Amino acid sequence: MEGMYYVKIHHINNNSIVAVCDEEILGKVFKEGDLILDVSPNFYKGERVDFETALKIIEEGEIAVVTGRRIIKKLSQLGLVNEDYALKVEDQFHIQIIREVYRD
Repeated sequence: MEGMYYVKIHHINNNSIVAVCDEEILGKVFKEGDLILDVSPNFYKGERVDFETALKIIEEGEIAVVTGRRIIKKLSQLGLVNEDYALKVEDQFHIQIIREVYRD
């Protein structure tokens, strides 16, 4: 069975920032050396969705903050991110996707 994801959309200055994480890591804190990856429910906990829904929401946002080994591996398989460039803390991945947006 495929896991689910939490997606929360933040609206800041007419931009949308999409926060997405694997459901099983919500509320956990990962530490490695000086790096701390806090998967805070305040930031990530919104709607619980399947991968297809998470992907659609990620594609619609100007910025996506994505955390979790499962979600990043799936995005990498689709060619949307390169997991080799993800920040790795303990056994979790974190990546930010910024869509180039021009406004006149």
